[in-house]
Amino acid sequence: MQLNADSRIVMTLDAGGTNLRFSAIRGNQVLFDPIHFPTEADNLTRCLANIVEGFTQVRTRCPAPPAAISFAFPGPVDYPAGIVGDLGNLPGFRGGVALGPMLEEHFGLRTFINNDGDLFTYGEAICGFLPFVNERLKAAGSAKQYKNLFGITLGTGFGAGIARNGELFIGDNAAAAEIWVSRGKLHNRCFVEEDVSIRAVQRVYAENSKVKHTETPTPKDIYGFATGSGQGDRQAAILAFSTLGEAIGDALANAMTLIDGLVVIGGGLSAAAPLFMPRLVAEMNGTIETLGGQQIPRMELKAFNLEDAASFDTFARGEARQITVPGSSRQVTYDPLKRIGVGLSRLGTSQAVSIGAYAFALHELDRRS
Repeated sequence: MQLNADSRIVMTLDAGGTNLRFSAIRGNQVLFDPIHFPTEADNLTRCLANIVEGFTQVRTRCPAPPAAISFAFPGPVDYPAGIVGDLGNLPGFRGGVALGPMLEEHFGLRTFINNDGDLFTYGEAICGFLPFVNERLKAAGSAKQYKNLFGITLGTGFGAGIARNGELFIGDNAAAAEIWVSRGKLHNRCFVEEDVSIRAVQRVYAENSKVKHTETPTPKDIYGFATGSGQGDRQAAILAFSTLGEAIGDALANAMTLIDGLVVIGGGLSAAAPLFMPRLVAEMNGTIETLGGQQIPRMELKAFNLEDAASFDTFARGEARQITVPGSSRQVTYDPLKRIGVGLSRLGTSQAVSIGAYAFALHELDRRS
């Protein structure tokens, strides 16, 4: 998909619990500074009015008529139908609100709504992490290329998305990749987001330091304690991020047994990757037991930290060798090392979501034309 050369304009929205940020993209570039409106999260009438007004102002600033509207919106949503369900951080939405059809009717434009984790992954698959890794592999002389990407976002919650062969995979009920509700390893009666989130980092730090839960510092401060740039309990801070890595690694090991692709990480907590990535990859490459106590590999795949140069070299090299075809003198290449890589966003989370929304709209317009 040649996004940079596409002249069509797509209007976008970044919807949060406090603010609505509107903009427009053409040729993979944001056309102007965002237009802001308050979300009015507890008042549906005012919220919808602000969404319409925001897109109205964006349209007046566009240098040409826009081709579509495309944006991320927090779930639960019937994304293909554009119908919003009961939202926790936008309490004004209750009982099913046909937001997509409303915008299509008002503006006369195809409107596409998706989950932010999905769009983050799609953006990284189109022109971020996935092509970046494949180009590095080519440059290293490797024949290995990847087509599938699993993306996760780490922050207030634990989001995810799946891109396969250039397509966004959302499932039959637009509920694919809802990794946050997977069963957690560390508290196996709970969903994994309890151990993969901002609140999880703060909780583990508080439990292992003398800080009261009501006075727990931010993850940024805890990161500073762990790296020695701040005054706090260093060991508790290191443990908080190591525990985060363990919980993420277990969740990803479950996901990768089904998906078998590269993994890209985004979201605010991804800035602490140097502290949690080693434990994350070690967990994915760990073991699991049979009922008889025998240890077997956690995955059929080998996971590599692609942010580490030595690890990437091994990943690119693989274990390729020539073997002879039985009953023939012909030789073929065999690489027994089934491997995947884990790395960080190359676009930045917000930009990846925007590009994902833009690319998805253009792809759907072309597909349906």
